[in-house]
Amino acid sequence: KLAPEMMAVYQTAVQYHMWHALGLAIIALTLSQWPQQRGLRWAAWLMVLGVVLFSGSLYALALTEIKMLGAITPFGGLAFIIAWIMFAAAMWKSK
Repeated sequence: KLAPEMMAVYQTAVQYHMWHALGLAIIALTLSQWPQQRGLRWAAWLMVLGVVLFSGSLYALALTEIKMLGAITPFGGLAFIIAWIMFAAAMWKSK
C-alpha cells in the first residue's frame, strides 16, 4: 500500500508515462513517413530515455520512499523537453 503523498507521485509517473508513450507512437508514425530524418530517431530515443528516467524514478520513489531517487527525475524531464524540440525541428526541416 502507498501513502497518500506517494500515491500522488505514482499518479504523476503514470500520467507522464502515458502521454509520452503516446508521443513516442506519434514519433514512430512520423518516422515511418520520413525515415531519413535523423532528428526523429534522436527524438524517439530521448523520449524512451525520458520515460525511463522520469517515470521510472517516480515509480521507484513511490514504491520505496527513497527520497534520493527524486534527484533523477529532472534528467528525465530534460530528456522529454529535448525530445519534443528535436521532433519539432525535424518537422520544421521536413517542410
